[in-house]
Amino acid sequence: MAESRPLSEETETLNHVLSLVETFRAFDADNDGSITGAELSGIFNSVGYRASEEDVREMMRQGDTNNDGLLSLEEFLEMNTKDMELGSLGNLLKAAFESLNLDGDDILTGAELHEVIENLGVGLSLADCQEIIASMDGDGDGAVSFEDCQLIVNSLL
Repeated sequence: MAESRPLSEETETLNHVLSLVETFRAFDADNDGSITGAELSGIFNSVGYRASEEDVREMMRQGDTNNDGLLSLEEFLEMNTKDMELGSLGNLLKAAFESLNLDGDDILTGAELHEVIENLGVGLSLADCQEIIASMDGDGDGAVSFEDCQLIVNSLL
């Protein structure tokens, strides 16, 4: 049986994945939901890292699993989390999101997350759950779509 990690480590892992989502958004200069080689190169240049064209091509090749010449958010998350020790957080969140999706709502609020997390016996406060949702909330409406949550959950499994 796998040893469980402290909740603080699990929360840190989730925060890392959420920061990767924000990084992806920064790389995706034209907000089309994918990163091109030019966008990747541009971000590196803006932070003072001079990646060669070959370096950028190699990074794109490694992450572009469907060979369309672009990195989707899912590919970007997979590329940047494949070597992480993710513990049970992914499975916990998957169970929570699956139970929330039963109502057909397709959005998740902090209160809904808190209710499910509480039912699973995890000691996260309502404020913690609202903070998690706020960190994923792209449009500021206090909720995230199930599709957005699923991308994060998939990256944790």
